[in-house]
Amino acid sequence: MNTLHVRKSLLAGALALGLCGLSALAGGKTIKVGDDFPDLNTFSLEGKLPADLKGKVILVDFWASWCGPCKDSFPVMEELQKTYGEKGLVVLAVNLDEEKSAMDDFLKQNKVSFTVVRDASKKLVSAVNISSMPSSFILGPDGKVAAVHKGFHGKETGKQYAREISDLLSKNVAAK
Repeated sequence: MNTLHVRKSLLAGALALGLCGLSALAGGKTIKVGDDFPDLNTFSLEGKLPADLKGKVILVDFWASWCGPCKDSFPVMEELQKTYGEKGLVVLAVNLDEEKSAMDDFLKQNKVSFTVVRDASKKLVSAVNISSMPSSFILGPDGKVAAVHKGFHGKETGKQYAREISDLLSKNVAAK
């Protein structure tokens, strides 16, 4: 057996295990646009949630250190936080790593200013039925899901996030 074939087999096996792990997390109803997002304070998340999320536009992103597209999304989320944070955006990244040390190592190499918490119990990820990584939800100021994103597709996804966030923030300002 040649080395390339062995590597492909190992990669396919790792991918299958990763997808099986995600399907095991799925459990709750599928959250869709217009739904209320679960109250984050009712889950035992490791880390500190922002004090007041009421009335904010929130980007909730589920990620893991082993996920390549998740790593690619971090600079985009950091830029969104810097651009829109003063206007009412909160970026909240929810880590799903089995080991806290994997998350910590990732964050040492990928410094961010937005909030990162860990769902060690997998209760939140189960409640929102995450089936792919990363998965993101943009919540309007009313706490309802305004957009759902499965996966991260580089600049295209970044532009879509920016449009959706900007629209929600402008509607929020107009409503005040």
